[in-house]
Amino acid sequence: MKRIGVLTSGGDAPGMNAAVRAVVRKAIYHNVEVYGVFGGYSGLMNGNIKKLELGSVGDIIHRGGTFLYSARSEEFKTKEGQQKGIEQLKKHGIDGLVVIGGDGSYMGAKALTEHGFPCVGVPGTIDNDIPGTEFTIGFDTALNTVIDAIDKIRDTASSHERTFVIEVMGRNAGDIALWAGLAGGAETILIPEEKQDIKEIAERLKKGQERGKKHSIIIVAEGVMSGYEVGKQIKEATDFDTRVTVLGHVQRGGSPTVNDRVLASRLGARAVELLLEGKGGRAVGIEKNSLVDYDIIEALAKPHTLDLDLYKLSKELSI
Repeated sequence: MKRIGVLTSGGDAPGMNAAVRAVVRKAIYHNVEVYGVFGGYSGLMNGNIKKLELGSVGDIIHRGGTFLYSARSEEFKTKEGQQKGIEQLKKHGIDGLVVIGGDGSYMGAKALTEHGFPCVGVPGTIDNDIPGTEFTIGFDTALNTVIDAIDKIRDTASSHERTFVIEVMGRNAGDIALWAGLAGGAETILIPEEKQDIKEIAERLKKGQERGKKHSIIIVAEGVMSGYEVGKQIKEATDFDTRVTVLGHVQRGGSPTVNDRVLASRLGARAVELLLEGKGGRAVGIEKNSLVDYDIIEALAKPHTLDLDLYKLSKELSI
């Protein structure tokens, strides 16, 4: 393999730049040329591809977002769009492709694999919803952003004796809500994987008030319902002074944490190793702090699972 490409796709995540850096430098270390695909799969179809050198990825390990840019592409979901992408890869003499992103990005890598073009997926998404890996690039940084917000909101919640509902991202996965809620000492955590009755939550809040509790924090994953709807229902059920904060895209930004920088570096380098070993159609991940790789097609067929023991613990500790 003489040339490999690298692209980032879907929602950006802190640590993507660190992963690209690892891909570029690992490949060049092994005398392999690297080409960056700018603008995700749309950029691939349009031939927005440029050679990357060692200096191209200098001073980016600490930067959030992705300097390769990212975009979602409906056209690439079609066979015609995929063929356009393959033609561009062949035109630039690229022998294999590293795709950094979430499940939508993996679907694109899966399609290219099925067309016979070797791809390796690297899990980059704050949602932590990729099967086959315990953690995804960007998840830890997003958690720290959420925790910082929870700590600040708790200050004002206690000052004004209010109930605060905080909506976090995660799409259809509750990982951000669960981990941040547990770490932030939230009284209630609403996640898509477990159903909770608003009346039950209201009763818990009332019992807390009866024992002298002056404020409460409720974390809701966006995949459950909007924070404003939860706040409305809580207000109606309790008549408590309730406020809502939607953290939104601030969770995707910021300088990646040490954990995300190291994880991205390890996964990006391993992706290159797989391509050099002649292994395409794979995805890399981390399990019990060890690098793993698995068939990308099989991985996409598996459902995302959440550690429900953590959810149980959060309920036990929030009494």
